[in-house]
Amino acid sequence: MQQFDNGVQASSITGVQWIKSGRSNQSGNCVELAELPDGSVAVRNSRHPEGPALVYTRAELTAFVEGAKDGDFDVFTG
Repeated sequence: MQQFDNGVQASSITGVQWIKSGRSNQSGNCVELAELPDGSVAVRNSRHPEGPALVYTRAELTAFVEGAKDGDFDVFTG
């Protein structure tokens, strides 16, 4: 399987609080987000906290969350 590395090293993002959904479970199926000083949002995989983090603008994250609420990504669940 091809490995995709993208973004910045999450370990280089300091002084932020990473949060995750209350729907996360003990087996590590967690995506964590952190607000950055410029208002953008970093996203990382909790299983790889030192690994890559993708950084999105607030508008990009809002579009994603609203799409998820609308069911646009339901094909990826279940």
